[in-house]
Amino acid sequence: MILSSGRLRDEIKEELKVRFPDEEFRFYNKMKEAVQDLDQAEVLITYGEDLTEDLIQKAKSLKWIMVISAGLDKMPFKALEDKDILVTNARGIHKTPMAEYTISMMLQISRNAKELMNNQKQYKWTRKVPMTEISGQTIGVLGAGAIGSEVARLAKAFNMKTIGFNRSGRPVEHFDEIVDQEGIYKLYEESDFIVNVLPSTPLTKGFIGAKAFERMKPSAVLINIGRGTTVVESELIEALREKKIYHAALDVFEKEPLPEESPLWEMENVTVTPHLSGISPQYQDRAIEIFSDNLKLFRSNKLSDMINIIPYDRGY
Repeated sequence: MILSSGRLRDEIKEELKVRFPDEEFRFYNKMKEAVQDLDQAEVLITYGEDLTEDLIQKAKSLKWIMVISAGLDKMPFKALEDKDILVTNARGIHKTPMAEYTISMMLQISRNAKELMNNQKQYKWTRKVPMTEISGQTIGVLGAGAIGSEVARLAKAFNMKTIGFNRSGRPVEHFDEIVDQEGIYKLYEESDFIVNVLPSTPLTKGFIGAKAFERMKPSAVLINIGRGTTVVESELIEALREKKIYHAALDVFEKEPLPEESPLWEMENVTVTPHLSGISPQYQDRAIEIFSDNLKLFRSNKLSDMINIIPYDRGY
C-alpha cells in the first residue's frame, strides 16, 4: 500500500490511480490523519517534515520514503538506517523557480528597483537613481548542484563569469571554474554576486560568517536561497551595517518566520522574502513525475537505478 501524508492536488491523486491501477493508494493531507494507516504502508509520500523516530518504529512494513521536497534536515536518518528504509527526494525540481528568483534579485538590485518603487509611492521623479548592469560581472555559487548549475546557465545568458563551489572540486556544466574548500576565498574575493544554495548539514552550519564577509567586495551582493542555518545571521547583520558588503537578498533565515524584532526587516540594504524562491505551480507535478518513474523501478526491484537516492550519512 502507498500512503501519502502530503497535501496533493486532486487531479494528481486521480492521475496516480489511473497510471498505477494495481496499486492501493491512501491519500491524506497531514501525518496526523495518515498515521492510522502507517503500519500497513510499504511506500510513503511525504514533504519530509512530519516524520519522527517513533513514527518510523510504527511503520512496520515501510520500505521506501519519497520526500516530495529537496530539504531533508528534519528526517530521522538514524532510525531510517536502522530499519534499512530507502529514501529518495525531489532534488532538481526547484531549479527553475529558484534560478529565476536569483536572476530576478540580481536584476532588481542592479537596477535599484527598491528605490524606484519608493520614489513612485512618493510621486518622486528623479533620474539620479544609480543603474548598473550584471553583464560582464562575476557570480559565485555555493553549491554547484542542480539548482546552482541552472543559476549558472541563466547567468551565462547575461554574459557573466561563473564560479562554483562543491566539496570535490570536480567540473560542473555551465561553470567557468569550480573551487573546493581550499579555494573558496577566491570565490568570495572575485564574485560580484554570491549565491548560497547549500543544504543544512552539520558541515554547512554557519558556513558563511565574518571571515567570508571580510573577503567579499564592498560592492558584493549575497543571495541566500539555501538554508538559513548556513549563514551566521548576527555576523551578516554586522557586515551589512558596516558596509562590508553592498546588499543581501534573503529568502531563508536561522529562525522562520523571521521574528518581527529582527533588524533585517528595516535595513535598507536587505531584501527579505518569506522562503518562497522554490514555489511554482508545477512543483507537485514535477515531484510526482520523479516518484512515478521511481515507483516503476521499485516494483521491478531495480532499486539501484532509482534516482535521487539519499545516503544516510550525508542526509542530502
